[in-house]
Amino acid sequence: MKKIRRTLAALACGFAVVAPASTAHATAQGLGDPRPCLDDDGAVQPGFTCWKLTVPLDHSGRTPGTLDLQVGAADGPAHPKGTLLFLAGGPGQEGVALLQRITGRLPEVFEQYRLVMIDQRGTGPLGAVDCPAMQAQIGGSDSAPATPDAVDECVRLLGDRAPFYGTDQSVGDIEDVRRALGVDTMTVDGVSYGSFVAARYAIAHPGHVAKLIMDSVVPHRWTVAGDLNLVGLTAQPRVLRDACKAAPACGFDPAQDLAALVRRRTANGGSSLFGAVAGYEFIDPTYRNPDPFPGSGLPGDIIGAMHQAVAGDTRRLDAIEAMMSPADGTPASRLSAGLHAATICDDLRFPWGTSATPKELRQPFVDLTARTLPSSATWPYTSAVALAQSSVQTCLRWPAEPPNSNPSGRLPGLPTLILGGDRDLSTPLEWARQELAVSPPGTDLVVVKGAAHSIQNREPGHAGRDAVTGFLLG
Repeated sequence: MKKIRRTLAALACGFAVVAPASTAHATAQGLGDPRPCLDDDGAVQPGFTCWKLTVPLDHSGRTPGTLDLQVGAADGPAHPKGTLLFLAGGPGQEGVALLQRITGRLPEVFEQYRLVMIDQRGTGPLGAVDCPAMQAQIGGSDSAPATPDAVDECVRLLGDRAPFYGTDQSVGDIEDVRRALGVDTMTVDGVSYGSFVAARYAIAHPGHVAKLIMDSVVPHRWTVAGDLNLVGLTAQPRVLRDACKAAPACGFDPAQDLAALVRRRTANGGSSLFGAVAGYEFIDPTYRNPDPFPGSGLPGDIIGAMHQAVAGDTRRLDAIEAMMSPADGTPASRLSAGLHAATICDDLRFPWGTSATPKELRQPFVDLTARTLPSSATWPYTSAVALAQSSVQTCLRWPAEPPNSNPSGRLPGLPTLILGGDRDLSTPLEWARQELAVSPPGTDLVVVKGAAHSIQNREPGHAGRDAVTGFLLG
């Protein structure tokens, strides 16, 4: 069970194992301490060299200090179409360990582009934020909140550095990476939270971005609705109903089943059920496969399990929820729960405003939201589930600090491609459409039917990757 949970934690940020890439040789400019690039198992990834880049703790220059980032780049002579920076998800996921996996998924692309990946600040072996209690409790979960004591421990461990893990600082790091590589422009490709960072970098440095890809989109502007994950809550009926239309059709409404179960669960208001349904896509994007891990004896068909639970038999649904509980044993160097907390608490917009609001003033705004949030904004869930999101419960206790920027307006006029799976519940398709509305004319949104989170890395077919290849090589 622990192995499966660790696998789910990795998949939740968008990556699956694929074939290795070929070897070559080259040097990098402005980067130090060259070494082999290792994967998650500690094996050398041939064809890549890893480097250490020292960046300012605070790119504004007001606070002294530095951080070390790991940068991994493909070897070989200059590639005809330049450099492609691929940004992993999270926030909190390592990047460099995934170089071979990305290359194997898009081999034609990386015959023409030099692949570069980084461990964003607070991630990876050179400097992962490690908050042991939080890491043990929630691992790779986006929805399960840590206990107050675990949050307080993380705040103490970060100390004065807590305000310097937001996306604004990561954008500054990426610009330092570009300069260190000695290139004028890069194509930037981001998955999940990486799509958010990619868009923010393009906004800040449009002259240094050749093309932009956003896969499994997190919109570049935060709202209170985004913090409460209202789109994620209300997208589940669409996805589950669509899954039920596949032959043989269910013959019942899975959204009504879900709503009924949420309202029966007075202990946690359905919060654990939300996490189970949202995470189930990484096991089975059909949501109906009775044997998602053949021969394992582990439960499947979450839609059927919920229907049985409405009729009174909760055993299979209980087993699925237990299987989908927050991952344990995931090391912070691979997926940092502490970095995740530090970033979202800097970046997001909350019922109480921004991270600058004093802690003692925040709870009244949460209470007001609980009284005034309409049921239509959260159905089939409730306002209690919306306010139980880890972003709210964690950041209630986070120290007051200057907020990160939150740019409005359109994305810059760059060649842009957006990818989304219609079964994605981590970053629902509604978010991709929201970002399309503020993208430059000519932007394509490629919707991959039957696919879940992270098209370039997890799509069972190849329609999405074909679109990427055509966009980058056409």
